[in-house]
Amino acid sequence: MSAAPRISVFGSVNMDLVAYVDRVPGSGETVTGTAFRQVPGGKGANQAVAAARVGAEVAFLGAVGEDAFGEELRANLVDHGVDVSGLRTVPGVSGVAHIVVDGDGGNSIIVVPGANGEVTGVAEGDAATIEGGAALLLQLELPMKAVVSAARTGRDLGVPVYLTPAPARELPDELLSAVDVLVPNQHEAAAITGREDPYEALTALLEIVPEVLLTLGGDGSLHGRRGGEPVHVPARRVKAVDTTAAGDTFCGSFAVARAQGRGPEEAMRFAAAAASLSVQRHGASSSMPTRDEVEALLEG
Repeated sequence: MSAAPRISVFGSVNMDLVAYVDRVPGSGETVTGTAFRQVPGGKGANQAVAAARVGAEVAFLGAVGEDAFGEELRANLVDHGVDVSGLRTVPGVSGVAHIVVDGDGGNSIIVVPGANGEVTGVAEGDAATIEGGAALLLQLELPMKAVVSAARTGRDLGVPVYLTPAPARELPDELLSAVDVLVPNQHEAAAITGREDPYEALTALLEIVPEVLLTLGGDGSLHGRRGGEPVHVPARRVKAVDTTAAGDTFCGSFAVARAQGRGPEEAMRFAAAAASLSVQRHGASSSMPTRDEVEALLEG
């Protein structure tokens, strides 16, 4: 296996405030929770930690607020070996996510952007961090103009650009034209294409980007490249206790495996193993496995 690849993540960092319940309350209803946890998260930070834990050298680009959450979020990334020299501190509060996890491990999330909303584009010095990397990972929890700015920078520097289109929203052509690998889940793929069938959605997506990794939850993942045949890899069967950040774990792990020379199918199996370990633990970044844990599971 090759040396640790260098990966940049331009994205969000939030403090996750997680309530666990047997079932999610309806409108106007109050239910009693079973537990509460405060865990560092944010789709960008989650992908950064996931990639770092499975063997990449990761640099994170984004923003936190001047509050106590900001200090904790920065420290969490540092503790996981992520380079935070590109993580700015801006006036105001850090981003937060209010998450409700039900008895089956499913979740619903409200994100309040905070400092993430102050990121308007690639800052001075960010391009130097991105340049020469094996991948640039993007999501949609930052303002769209910021994501477009980063994607263009990656394209201009010849760095493969991965985009997780979440939260789902309309994707401008100027963004899609700079994306090398689109990583939606099945709901996001359906929202983008209007096609509920994953294979039909995959075909439609490959008309606008050259490579797609479509995650299907308990049904595994589906990969396609223009001119090639689709590849499906099933999910590992485990008892999920918390699916928060499972998709981010999958994406970060897949990007690292690809950067280290694994083919799409092998990288999907590596990412599936990582995600299966994460859903058996509570929290976001706190649930992500190490490379040794993933390799042990694959060997077993």
